[in-house]
Amino acid sequence: MDCIINYFSELNPVLAALYASTFTWLVTALGAAFVFFFRTLNRNFMDAMLGFTGGVMVAASIWSLLVPAIDMSNGEGFSRVLPAVAGFLMGAGVLFALDKLLPHFHVNFKQVEGVKSPWQKTTLLGLAITLHNIPEGLAVGVLFGAVAAGVPEASIGGAVALAIGIGLQNLPEGIAVAMPLRRMGISRRKSFYYGQLSAIVEPVSAVLGAVAVAFFTPLLPYALAFAAGAMMFVVVEEVIPEAQQNKDSDWATLGFIGGFILMMSLDVALG
Repeated sequence: MDCIINYFSELNPVLAALYASTFTWLVTALGAAFVFFFRTLNRNFMDAMLGFTGGVMVAASIWSLLVPAIDMSNGEGFSRVLPAVAGFLMGAGVLFALDKLLPHFHVNFKQVEGVKSPWQKTTLLGLAITLHNIPEGLAVGVLFGAVAAGVPEASIGGAVALAIGIGLQNLPEGIAVAMPLRRMGISRRKSFYYGQLSAIVEPVSAVLGAVAVAFFTPLLPYALAFAAGAMMFVVVEEVIPEAQQNKDSDWATLGFIGGFILMMSLDVALG
């Protein structure tokens, strides 16, 4: 692990953000590739994996984003937490608005949300995928951008830990997108294509986040909290409801706890 951190520490932070988020995309593609070997997977296993995804995203939002945002804010008492509160509300608010306005298709819920549109379900699915994964790439990019800005509260180890955690939770995300498409009768190749597409936007948003923060350092606490708010919205709006559809929710709960512990441990140990 030390060699990985040393490697990333020698890179330009924007390039490091690109490499790290490309890793998260490739892990998603690995999950989507399950459609070439399986038509279905055990429901309890899928619920546990979705719960794991939610746990990782919540822990990352807290330990990798909100805590550093608060630590690097000036002031005392409530004034110190205001940038994190404002950024969090903006991140959740932007995702809420996009969820209501942007037409998109939830493959697991089999329903179309947003304004009415004549677009095909594959197009709507692509928009849903983009909406879901922008916050994850943004979180990675913002943290690497904080390292580039020389912020003491941000470390290359913490940024690498965040990329690893998001990569791990992207594996079940790739499965969760590709498998339902396969069950709907879509070919293995197309199911894989849309599954891996669920994270291709992450490198783009990661680079944009890293560049923006590097040039606008005073906005860093807001940017970190913005990414956290956007990620938490995705968890509450999509990940947890999907994991809880089965009557036996214990697997999802245990998966969530496991994901939270793993991400927290990675951040503390490496950050």
